[in-house]
Amino acid sequence: MFNVLAMVAEFESDLIRLRTREGMKIAKAKGRLRGRHPKLKTNQAKHLLELHDSVPDHAAQGLAHFSARRSRHPSRRTTRPDGGSP
Repeated sequence: MFNVLAMVAEFESDLIRLRTREGMKIAKAKGRLRGRHPKLKTNQAKHLLELHDSVPDHAAQGLAHFSARRSRHPSRRTTRPDGGSP
């Protein structure tokens, strides 16, 4: 009996996951899916990259200056346009 309930719960979980993905695809197609806001403004990110390129030790100081922390999982927004990572 318990196995049947577990199977139903797993099936329901799969349905929820499927509906969520479908909804995200529809929202992305309509332009409504924004995602997480970037931690730094464009000019702040540019300044931080300049600091990083000049002396790598100053990158942590730059992050502290902008009240931002290093992300554990870098996203596409934190990568450079040339494909490198900050």
